[in-house]
Amino acid sequence: MAETRAANRRVLVGIGGSVAAFKACEVVTELRRRDVEVRVAMTAAATRFVTPTLLRALSGHRVAADMWEGASIETEHGMSHLDLAAWCRLQCIVAASADLIARLALGLGDDAVTATALACRAPMLIAPAMEAAMWEHPATQANCATLVTRGVRILGPVRGRLASGHEDAGRMVEPDVIVAAVEESLGVDAG
Repeated sequence: MAETRAANRRVLVGIGGSVAAFKACEVVTELRRRDVEVRVAMTAAATRFVTPTLLRALSGHRVAADMWEGASIETEHGMSHLDLAAWCRLQCIVAASADLIARLALGLGDDAVTATALACRAPMLIAPAMEAAMWEHPATQANCATLVTRGVRILGPVRGRLASGHEDAGRMVEPDVIVAAVEESLGVDAG
């Protein structure tokens, strides 16, 4: 019974290349504090904002930041994105840029986050983070609508102070909102 419960508390946190990527550290830390097992995948752009080394320390596991890294490491499938896809029970993509959302909507799999998403059958939460003009662009809205029709849950964004200094829509929801959505999706008691 405990093993089944633990198996259902496995979350893949995917991190996109938005300045809000630093908030992924708090998401990972808080999920682990709540006894959720966390693994991390990052886009190359995300590594410009936070390092795989930091996320490895916070998650306690190797971070998938390079599509080809797993090919030289002993893993079940020889490729980390396939192992992560088989392992996780929920995908939670934070700091999702307009570019990452577009690639997910189009079914592209050219990095650790999108390739894992394509191989994964687990539900997905996405927390977008971008400037207002990018969020409001018809292409971004159409891409989000496409993802929603596939069962993806979009968390925000909200109105607030953006990286540009402007107050507008596009700010990523706060980590506690993301953690609460993960708990709800997993059926984990708040605590």
